[in-house]
Formats: sequence, C-alpha cells, structure tokens
Amino acid sequence: MLDLFAPQIGMVPIAEGATLLRGFALDEAAFVLAAVLAISDRAPFRYMTTPGGHRMSVAMTNCGTAGWVSDHAGYRYARHDPLTDRPWPPMPGLLADLARRAALSAGFADFAADVCLINHYVPGARMALHQDRDEGNLTAPIVSLSLGLPAMFLWGGLRRSDRPQRIALLHGDVAVWGGPARLAFHGIMPLKESVHAQSARQRYNLTFRQL
Repeated sequence: MLDLFAPQIGMVPIAEGATLLRGFALDEAAFVLAAVLAISDRAPFRYMTTPGGHRMSVAMTNCGTAGWVSDHAGYRYARHDPLTDRPWPPMPGLLADLARRAALSAGFADFAADVCLINHYVPGARMALHQDRDEGNLTAPIVSLSLGLPAMFLWGGLRRSDRPQRIALLHGDVAVWGGPARLAFHGIMPLKESVHAQSARQRYNLTFRQL
C-alpha cells in the first residue's frame, strides 16, 4: 500500500488561500518525531471528549503557551494541562521555525505560532469535518504537518454541507490555509491499516495556530 504513497515534493493548490506543500518537512521529520515523543513524555496523549460526551478516536496533546482542550465545558484553549495542572511544554524552536517557513512558502508572512495541537492516530481513528475557530486571531493561517501513516484529508467549503475534496496526506506534507479558506471545514477519513518505516502503525499531525 505504501508504494502508492511514495514521497513527493512540490506545491499543490487546494483552494484560494489553501496550499499543500508536498514533502516540505521530509528532511526534518525524524527530528520532529523525536520532539513529539519528548513533548508527550511531559504531557501524555489523552482521548478528549466533546461537550456532548462523545470520546474522540484521536488522542491529543499540546505544546506552546496554551493547549486546545475539549470536555463537558466546551472547546477552548487552556494555559495549563488539565491532567497535571502544569503549563504545557514549551514549543521547540525547531517546530516554531518549521511552521513559520511553511506559512511563508504558502504566502503568509510573519506567522508566529503560539500553540501546537498534536494529534495521534492509529488505524481506524478519524476526525469529523470541523472548523478551526477557537483562536482569537482568525487572520493568521493554520499550518498542519503530517508524519507517519498516510491519511485521506477531507477538504470542504465554508458550509458543513459542502461536498469535500479528498486529498492524500503523506509523511512530511504540510497543509497551510488562511485568508478566504481560514474557516473551511476539514477532516480526516478513518485511517487505514498499514505500517510506516518511521512511525509503525501511527500517524502524527501537528497543527500550529496563532492565538
């Protein structure tokens, strides 16, 4: 299966304001994975629940000045990890710089990520169509880095009912969206069973945001 997802390099337009940077982080992928493991040692991955009580199939953690959390009280950013009541781990300079360079390559200058939500997928995990709208600064783009197993990205419009495109996300790809695409609905189809040389049966997604 992975032969169908061979590494690729280049810029792929998705929509106005949205770009896929194929293979942008390939050279740094091993260092990013090491950083993710170090972050999860301090702030473990956990399965959050939606305000309605539904357990998410994707495990999450955060780094930066705040972390995205979800529970019966709603979706929000919190300065402290609710599991430990300690500040989230600081964002490594490697990650902040990678996000800045990716945003610049996609046409968004001066992006400085405050937070990074890290999603951990295993086969069968998925992410329903949603908007990233909990940030106070909606003029800054979203920068989303994929590592490990390939995934099928669902890219919709500004209405949940808009029919989404299906775009393969590969190890080292970075998607960037902002401007007219900032509030586009997006998600991930259920992850298929496979094995990746660097991450085994896992996929990591690092989503950088500016608050």
